Amino acid sequence: MKQIYQDLWQTKLENPFAGVEAHAYFLQCPEGNVLIYNTGYTEEISHIAEMGGVKFQYLSHRHETGASLEIIRQQFSSKLCCHENEKKEISRSCEVDITFSENIRHFSNIEIICTPGHTDGGISFLYKSPVGSTYLFTGDTLLQSNGQWHTLVISDAGGSSESMIGSLQTYRELTPDVILWSASRGPKSFVETTEAQWKEDIDNTIEKLRE
Repeated sequence: MKQIYQDLWQTKLENPFAGVEAHAYFLQCPEGNVLIYNTGYTEEISHIAEMGGVKFQYLSHRHETGASLEIIRQQFSSKLCCHENEKKEISRSCEVDITFSENIRHFSNIEIICTPGHTDGGISFLYKSPVGSTYLFTGDTLLQSNGQWHTLVISDAGGSSESMIGSLQTYRELTPDVILWSASRGPKSFVETTEAQWKEDIDNTIEKLRE
């Protein structure tokens, strides 16, 4: 894993689908560690073990599944978390312990934010680090491809442009410092931003969706 901030590490690059790159994020919170998204690399799971394991693993949506979910859950006795609408699909790979159906604060004040659009059960995670920046983990709701912001609606998984626009409008009201997505194309897997830049990027993305 690569440390990118004082309390945040990024796992090694994976290629879960053709042309798609993905990372997971290991976050140290005052109450314990969490894993956001998923990694299939044995060496990364071993590194997580060396750093104390995880109490919770958060999936943003169903496309982050894999055999490693059960390995992580069993090795660390961690709780697997997702949106209620994603439970059926994710449970094909691993038992789900906790589901969400509304915006709440969960472990260590991690904000669970329902952001449907890519699928009908997408969720994002907002965390104000006590040692630095505010992180927004957007999953596949909003991501960059070669430096440009994009959305991807999967109608077969319940996604829609209408719900995606609603989720982007929710993002617009947030003030993150760092945006970290699940899958992307190109050299960047996360970016730092300012409030003004973030609002401008969201407005431009909504405009493209409405075209």
